[in-house]
Amino acid sequence: MMKRTVVAGAMALGFMLPAKAQQLTSADSIRTKMQWFADAKLGIFIHWGIYAVNGIDESWSFYNKKISHKDYMAQLKGFTAAKYDPEAWASLIAESGARYAVITTKHHDGVALWDTKFNKLSTVRSTPAKRDVLTPFYDAIRKRGIKAGAYFSLLDWTSPDYPGFLKDSSRYKINEQPQRWERFKQFYQGQMAEVMQKFNPDLWWFDGDWEHNAEEWEAVKVRRMLTGHNPNTIINGRLTGYGDYDTPEQNFPVVRPQFHWWELCMTINNNWGYQPQDTNWKTPYEIITIFADAISNGGNMLLDIGPKADGTIPAEQVHVLKELGKWNKKHEKAIFGTVGGLPQGHFYGPSTLSKDSTSLFLFLPGKVSGNIMVKGLDNKINDISVVGNGTKLQHKIVGKISWSPVPGLVYITVPENVQDEYMTVLELRLDKPVKLYRGKGGLN
Repeated sequence: MMKRTVVAGAMALGFMLPAKAQQLTSADSIRTKMQWFADAKLGIFIHWGIYAVNGIDESWSFYNKKISHKDYMAQLKGFTAAKYDPEAWASLIAESGARYAVITTKHHDGVALWDTKFNKLSTVRSTPAKRDVLTPFYDAIRKRGIKAGAYFSLLDWTSPDYPGFLKDSSRYKINEQPQRWERFKQFYQGQMAEVMQKFNPDLWWFDGDWEHNAEEWEAVKVRRMLTGHNPNTIINGRLTGYGDYDTPEQNFPVVRPQFHWWELCMTINNNWGYQPQDTNWKTPYEIITIFADAISNGGNMLLDIGPKADGTIPAEQVHVLKELGKWNKKHEKAIFGTVGGLPQGHFYGPSTLSKDSTSLFLFLPGKVSGNIMVKGLDNKINDISVVGNGTKLQHKIVGKISWSPVPGLVYITVPENVQDEYMTVLELRLDKPVKLYRGKGGLN
């Protein structure tokens, strides 16, 4: 048999760049501006709006006819933001270890969280809050060096010029009343321009593109407008493919994504906004293990919180963010600024690599008893230590035949007293960039 080796690392794994974005921007330019995102690993998503008043599904509750549109919009009267403390929010996000935050500027219900000039449907003009809640939030996170992301719904189920209301799209068809669709495009792009000029987002997180195609949304025009204003802004893939990265939602991809940059967006319980009846909270251990899987596969995690209508964040969500932050701080070198780790089959758990691939980080979920094993590592190991406490560990090579180039198995003993409460991480310092045996075994 022929021996086959590969050098691991993000670029060596054959990830693809976004094809439609490449048509408008060079691959090198995309790689350069995406670097902070690739290094960031963790973002915090914030779904906040009038749906928090009754604690119901954001927009989808009237779309799915759980509540009438009239009753849904009546929640405007209860959105007070009376205890909203953007500095406290920003401090909590910073404590979690997140490097960016994305907040809903406008969901599918059409309620703007800033003072839009295009209608009266905003937290400023139509709620007791009587304020733009975005400006102080963006100011607070930027003071802490956290990148600012803007969620923006392309569709607007409340706008009288949007063709589809609820599920039946009974208002009009675009080809029959093109002038109404033209008015809507001017409206939604006008609101988008307001967000662009007022907040200059580092990241745009679009949603709702599925109801129309790229030509109808004028996706190329939109991308050029946003990147023309800020060449460094990045865009998620929900602009009918004219974005920079992919966004799997709630469910973790089992196979490593081929898209070059991607982000798992996920809730702390089962719902995006504040819903008091949903008490199915993910534990810190579950969030940490999901996060480790994401970064092991070269992605990020965008973890959602849903504040109440008064602006307070539920205690269960605060607890998860604080525990995640404690773990992130301890294991920072294995998380932030790393690249995706070993392909499946080499180690039974998540892993990451330093950018120069000379440090391999192994993540050990749960409580490990005795030995762990790494297969196909064609490197000399200079040193093994426990990240966060520096304890040195011993290893043993098993099954290495002196006259065969096939590497042996690496066994590492992990004592109980060095293990982390949630997930222990080991650093293997290698003699050179990681080299992996990918053959079928045998004598050569």
